[in-house]
Amino acid sequence: MMDINADIKVEKKKIYKKVLRVFLIGGLLLLGLLGYGVYWAFFDMNRLPTGEFLTEETSPDGTYTLKAYDTNGGATTAYAVRGELVFNEKSNKRKNIYWNYRQETADISWTDNDTVIINGHTLDVPNDKFDWRNN
Repeated sequence: MMDINADIKVEKKKIYKKVLRVFLIGGLLLLGLLGYGVYWAFFDMNRLPTGEFLTEETSPDGTYTLKAYDTNGGATTAYAVRGELVFNEKSNKRKNIYWNYRQETADISWTDNDTVIINGHTLDVPNDKFDWRNN
């Protein structure tokens, strides 16, 4: 003879596990979306203000041009310098690679075709970035 109470306990455990799994997956998705939202709003270099043009320097082989812009955050923040790498051979694709706070000038020099020094920070382009918020 089957024990009805044992069957009910097994069914309750299955339901409990399903509900727990749904809450865990939902919580992880919500946490992931929240994390991405914070990154997008506060740390994504593609959302930096454009600023006023300061200077530019082209790499020795002409592959890249680094353009520097002075950005004014308003009355409550200091000036910052934004460095934008332009890919001269890829239909002028642009990528922000430098962002430093409390600066108003940009000293740019290329040491070779893929290495640039901006205000004392050495970057291997196109992959390196300098963002004062992450250092």
